Amino acid sequence: MTSNEPLVSVIIPTKNSESTLEDCLKSIKKQSYKSLEIIVVDNSSKDNTKVIAEKYGKVYEKGPERSAQRNFGVSQSSGEYVLIIDSDMVLSENVIKSCVNTIRDQANYKGLIIPEESFGKGFWAQCKKLERSYYVGVDWIEAARFFQRSVYEEMNGYNEEITGAEDVDLPQRIQEKYGNNSIGRVNDFIFHNEQKISLLKTCLKKYYYSKKLDKYAKIAANKRNFAKQSNVIGRFILFFSNPAKLFKNPLVGLGMIFMKLMEFSFGAVGYVSEKLKNYRS
Repeated sequence: MTSNEPLVSVIIPTKNSESTLEDCLKSIKKQSYKSLEIIVVDNSSKDNTKVIAEKYGKVYEKGPERSAQRNFGVSQSSGEYVLIIDSDMVLSENVIKSCVNTIRDQANYKGLIIPEESFGKGFWAQCKKLERSYYVGVDWIEAARFFQRSVYEEMNGYNEEITGAEDVDLPQRIQEKYGNNSIGRVNDFIFHNEQKISLLKTCLKKYYYSKKLDKYAKIAANKRNFAKQSNVIGRFILFFSNPAKLFKNPLVGLGMIFMKLMEFSFGAVGYVSEKLKNYRS
């Protein structure tokens, strides 16, 4: 490490992540930028997650949700910058180097978006890959993952009362205070391993996450983007903005549309059921 290479702390929350974690950690070790520390925060895994993690960095135990794990990981870290990733992500070789160079060159940047590309096995994974391809460069969907540590701490990190939407909540709160230009982006990608997607499981995940959306929507910094993020028609306008891509493989295109309709439906049920529950209480 030299004075020209500030330390970057890579924080990874895990729970039964043995199937993807090693590839994630290997991609960190292969980074062209070497001034790194790896911190894994596990949530009572029952598989070999901890055994794998201990070969690569520091391992802690914390729950109950990934927001708490991430915040705890940052509290145990030493980096000037923090990168928050999931255990099913693989970093391209120069992504951290690009983040450090970009955020040091642009004094107004407090956080950076790293674009994602999905991969996985099976039909629904191909549908998810197509969906995510539409989100690259869409600022009301993409979320920053690389932050100045001082700003992360100033914002008290991720909101632990929100699960699912905390990814976009934090950078939106940063933008509310420091302006829209406080969140920048790099061109290097993170590759998201969707593995083999179950349609039912991905819909149930949307149902679970949507139960916290009311809290998310009530935060002032989130109101503008929530109107876009929750707009089903707007999302499908985005998809149909490039019909050549959407129907390059007609079966995958139609499958992606069906998958999003199902996810939105389950999300709506979760959101409404939680609002009714809170109203009755």
